Amino acid sequence: MADISALPLQQLIASLDNSCLPKILQVCSGVYFQGSIYELSGSEVCFSTGDLIKVLDIELISVCCEDVSNNEKFELPINHKGLFKVVPEEMSYSSMEEMMSLRPVGLESCLPFTFTCSSKLTIGDFTLGAGKALTVLSVGQREGEEDQVRCHVQGQQEASAEVCIPLSTQGEFRECESEERFTLQEIMSSSCLRSRRFCFVNTTMCERPLVLSPVYEVHAIMNLRKNILKFPSSLEVDVVDVTELCKNVDFVTPLSLTEVQSQPEGAFPAVVEILESPDNRSLFKCSWLPEVSKGKQLIFHKPGTSAMALLSSMKSKKLQQFFLVSQQYGGRLRRRPREFNSAYQLYVASIQTPGLKVSVTRNIEEVEEEGLPALSVGEQLEVIRCDRMELPCDSSNRAKQSVEALLCQRLQEPDDGDEDDEEEPEEQEREEIFLPLYMQGHFIEVLGDNKKYRLKDLGKEYSLPLDVKVVSRDTELETDPLAGFACLRIEAAMLEPIIQASFLHTPDRCFEIPIRWLSMSVTFTKDTLPWPKSQPLECHVEKVTEVTDSFFYELQKQGDSGEAPPPRPPKRNLSSETSKKSSKTSKKKEEKSKHRSNKSTPTKEMADLTLNCKKRPPAPLPPVDTDDQPPPILPRKHSGFDVQTGKALPNTYVQREESKKKVSLPEVEADVDSDHDYETVDETLMDMMKTAQESVIFY
Repeated sequence: MADISALPLQQLIASLDNSCLPKILQVCSGVYFQGSIYELSGSEVCFSTGDLIKVLDIELISVCCEDVSNNEKFELPINHKGLFKVVPEEMSYSSMEEMMSLRPVGLESCLPFTFTCSSKLTIGDFTLGAGKALTVLSVGQREGEEDQVRCHVQGQQEASAEVCIPLSTQGEFRECESEERFTLQEIMSSSCLRSRRFCFVNTTMCERPLVLSPVYEVHAIMNLRKNILKFPSSLEVDVVDVTELCKNVDFVTPLSLTEVQSQPEGAFPAVVEILESPDNRSLFKCSWLPEVSKGKQLIFHKPGTSAMALLSSMKSKKLQQFFLVSQQYGGRLRRRPREFNSAYQLYVASIQTPGLKVSVTRNIEEVEEEGLPALSVGEQLEVIRCDRMELPCDSSNRAKQSVEALLCQRLQEPDDGDEDDEEEPEEQEREEIFLPLYMQGHFIEVLGDNKKYRLKDLGKEYSLPLDVKVVSRDTELETDPLAGFACLRIEAAMLEPIIQASFLHTPDRCFEIPIRWLSMSVTFTKDTLPWPKSQPLECHVEKVTEVTDSFFYELQKQGDSGEAPPPRPPKRNLSSETSKKSSKTSKKKEEKSKHRSNKSTPTKEMADLTLNCKKRPPAPLPPVDTDDQPPPILPRKHSGFDVQTGKALPNTYVQREESKKKVSLPEVEADVDSDHDYETVDETLMDMMKTAQESVIFY
């Protein structure tokens, strides 16, 4: 320790390169000492004097800018877009050799640079005036001769020349300002430029000279600590490099799953401890994943490669499920007919399955303008090839339009004929039709076999995607999650690098960790295995792992083939369409008017039953009286009582049903000789009046 000089952490980390890592550093002194704990980016960092730090990786994250005039500091991101220029050194040099040797940067990395001499220079027969700017191009070294600096000088009237100045030349030399501009990335990538001073270009932020220092994020481990530390290199800690002295010190070495797979076969099986839990939990819904957490111990049996298939359930009201299934799955599957919703889907499927036969599941009306044929439910089609067809042209379109179409054969069942006919049955009649690729429809595949397959055999005989159904479950599994689905689709097949693992309490119940989709950090421990070494363990591997739809979408992104979308239907002639629409609408209107006229014209029977009522003509307008005389007084209406007979007059405005019934009342003559002048009222009439009066009172 006494012979090793301590350096600030910032300076020592800046001098390192990723190629020389890992390095072991020991803490000497600084702000972070004696067990002080500081929380940095969510993780606690504790540096005590004498602690050992093993630096695994460094990542440049920002640049620390220190103002030379007032020692103020600020940080800039590494992707800062501003430009910087080199600030020339203020000191002067007494000779060319001193200027070239004491420059703070290497000569090769910052050439050319410009300098001036305050006195006149005479080099052989060549004389340079005082203050003349010279640009250093290179340093020439010759055996047996003095080294010379080859410089470029700009003369009058744009004349230029080259001159070689010996290193022993005396004078007062000063560096000139350079016109070259640098970004932060360029400055930090050169160790020579990092030692220079810079200032901003074209900005009022800071015209004073700045010292730029890189700030790294240090990834390291510490002795007796299991997790990886991440801290900035700007911590005010003094450290020494003790890599050579501490070669035999054991550090907990965190390994990724990819690094675990590259370990030799003799390292397995082994007990490992999880240092960092998986970060892609959203891709899996398996039962063992919740138990894989930080600090948990697992048994890694062996790494390897597993052939897997991704299966999905059909879309329905329930959530769609996805399963990652090993091709060692022991259940038996039977093919299910695929459904297609367009001719383009038929075309894609026919490439994978030559001689594809489908059955129509919905009627399709013929559209002659778009080349769509009429199809009926139950008709069978056999896909032949992709070809081109010509669309029927209108009178306005002179050139015929051709589109891509699927040539199919319509399979027609022969007539049964008479039952007594003993001749051999005829073959199916075939009719060629074209289905434009943009045609929408509903088809279902016609399968010719009812065979049971293993999962690994299906991938060999048929291309994917493929619809299947599990007809016999895998007996080695306690519960087969695939057996309860009416239909499953094999979406894709892949070879996945895996690590076969299990928990300590169930070492024989193994599962496969797909390292491409699940990342975590582990370390090998020296714990003993939970079974005797002399007795090999018989493992039962879980063959079905449920995943989420995010896994399916990520897999689709990686396997995107960039296929072109299905073609669009041809553009329609708007003028012809509008004329057709107008003709259709006119026809509809005519039909409606006829229908209305038929409705308004009654039949003979109805005419006999209806009343022959005519509309009353409107009342004529009163004549315009030009005289200013008042209107004539109309006579008062007669009351409903006949004064001469003493009887009430009948109501001529309201005819009640009772009025139609004629009641024969006896005629009573008035008694002229009577002393009393009132009429005799019949008893029947009295009873009617009394009943009406009672009903009114009751109401």
